[in-house]
Amino acid sequence: MKTQKFLNFFLLAIFVLNFTPILRAQTKSLIKRTTYKTNNLEFEPGGTISIVGAPSGSVSIEGWQKNEVEISADIEVQAETEMDLARLAQINGFILDKHFRHLSIISVGTHDKNYLKRIAGKLPKNLLLMPFRIDYRIKVPSFCRLEIDGGQGDLQISKIVGAIRINFLRSNAKLDLEGGIINATFGSGNVDVSVNSRGLPESNFDVQMADGTINVELTNNIDAEFSAKILRTGRIENASNLLKPPDRAKFTEKLIAARVGRGRTRLSFIVGDGTIKIRDSKFSDEQLEE
Repeated sequence: MKTQKFLNFFLLAIFVLNFTPILRAQTKSLIKRTTYKTNNLEFEPGGTISIVGAPSGSVSIEGWQKNEVEISADIEVQAETEMDLARLAQINGFILDKHFRHLSIISVGTHDKNYLKRIAGKLPKNLLLMPFRIDYRIKVPSFCRLEIDGGQGDLQISKIVGAIRINFLRSNAKLDLEGGIINATFGSGNVDVSVNSRGLPESNFDVQMADGTINVELTNNIDAEFSAKILRTGRIENASNLLKPPDRAKFTEKLIAARVGRGRTRLSFIVGDGTIKIRDSKFSDEQLEE
């Protein structure tokens, strides 16, 4: 059942990337305009932060020790004329919705028909096809719950302890995982995962990729139940000295299952078509903290 859901997401990703007009190449020469927007909100640790990215654009999230959320965004719009640029700059951006312990950061623009009806009415078709991107840099309390949905762009997460759910269509991602429950699904791209063994007891990290590469880096005193699996085509490249096969079992290019230490953290990596690369970190946890 879980594998079927994963395959369904893969098919959806391919459909969106191939047929969404927002992502289609433009044939005419376009001019660009970039605006910058920042917001700061008080937010107590332990709450939920939901982020809906733009069809194109990066998301960078870093935990800090302040009880607030800081949002910085670079919003780039493109059009054929200055007049069209000005109009699109008023439409494309993001809105905030805060209810008690839940903050939503929602990208809005020409890709959202319901939003357009409310604020812009009917736009000419040529404006609907104009590309735009939003690059986010967000700081949040280190202990929180994150929900991240993105289209095409880089993703970076660090210094967060909590529950994290990620859905990204195509990304070059860097995940520095410290603890909690992480469920990440990517349509395609390259994902670097650094697993820090300071994770909380019974932490659960589950990273899936339909088509691409997952690079896994393990710290030298990792304490985990580890599994890596290739569903269809591709291979696992294991350069780790920490992972040892259980008795009467062997690692293969399609499947690795191992236990290191007491196994208090569960690590699962699945790729449909592509590669999983595993290596040991050059640094200890103490060095990573410095």
